Amino acid sequence: MFEAVEELVGEHADLERRLADPGIHADQAAARRLSKRYAELTPVITTYRAWKGTGDDIEAARELAAEDPEFADEVKELQARRDELTDELRLLLVPRDPADDKDVILEIKAGEGGDESALFAGDLLRMYLRYAERVGWRTEIIDGNESDLGGYKDVSVAVKSRGTPAPGQGVWARLKYEGGVHRVQRVPATESQGRIHTSAAGVLVLPEAEDVEVEINPNDLRIDVYRSSGPGGQSVNTTDSAVRITHLPTGIVVSCQNEKSQLQNKEQALRILRARLLAAAQEEADREASDARRSQVRTVDRSERVRTYNFPENRISDHRVGFKAYNLDQVLDGELDAVIQACVDADSAAKLAAAQ
Repeated sequence: MFEAVEELVGEHADLERRLADPGIHADQAAARRLSKRYAELTPVITTYRAWKGTGDDIEAARELAAEDPEFADEVKELQARRDELTDELRLLLVPRDPADDKDVILEIKAGEGGDESALFAGDLLRMYLRYAERVGWRTEIIDGNESDLGGYKDVSVAVKSRGTPAPGQGVWARLKYEGGVHRVQRVPATESQGRIHTSAAGVLVLPEAEDVEVEINPNDLRIDVYRSSGPGGQSVNTTDSAVRITHLPTGIVVSCQNEKSQLQNKEQALRILRARLLAAAQEEADREASDARRSQVRTVDRSERVRTYNFPENRISDHRVGFKAYNLDQVLDGELDAVIQACVDADSAAKLAAAQ
């Protein structure tokens, strides 16, 4: 393991030298690529240097302890710190998800439960929008189909980072664990008897694809236009501006009607289609790859229940990792970090175990 780190030390020093050259910044794409790699390696190099430093300190403390027994406790403390740094370094060297820095398209769909499920889908949307605001991400609602009571039958939102995210802090790195069936237990606004109902909404998180990553042959598309429905402005419900795109080879269907113009709706629908095609290609690659590449958290089937939001108990539970907390009101207000971190930690532990 440590021989591999020495190679990374050399790469890190080379990147630092190249980034210091003003000429490299004439090519913004190359500069971004080098900066991204430099940011990925910096925590590894910093931890490795601390690990080496504790080794030197331990040797010095042992020499002192041989003459003065009072230094024996310091040796134990330094050894404990060195063990911690060893674990940290092993974790940092586990291969990262190459999509971690990507922005995402997040889709929320109401499930069983009728109007209550649509209202819950709206609650989930607000939760993610507030979380994005808290961490400094940008959001853009691409398409939405509102319900009569103010929730959403389905809604798609783009979530984007600002600038280059720190390793492990990209949008996909944090939100990829949100995919699955989210269940809610509460008394619906339409319930006159005060009975607790259970309903659900599905969340799908897709890394957003760049144009160069997914090539779409126009001949593979069937594009239909139709009149928008639901709440909207003067032109939304009176012109054939809504667009439905069918990708014939895969059967994937994407619709968009939020924008006023047919061209804008087509562009938004293509955005979602590219993300879905990229996700489908990645899933196929994952199936063909070694199981060691895939974490226990990521392999949870999307049809499985991943989380329960219990309003009477103010409880949030993630069933994949055993996380439970009684601050549901705060979570729905965007304080998602603890829930997400529990999934990140479980994923990291699984990857570390697979690598050993």
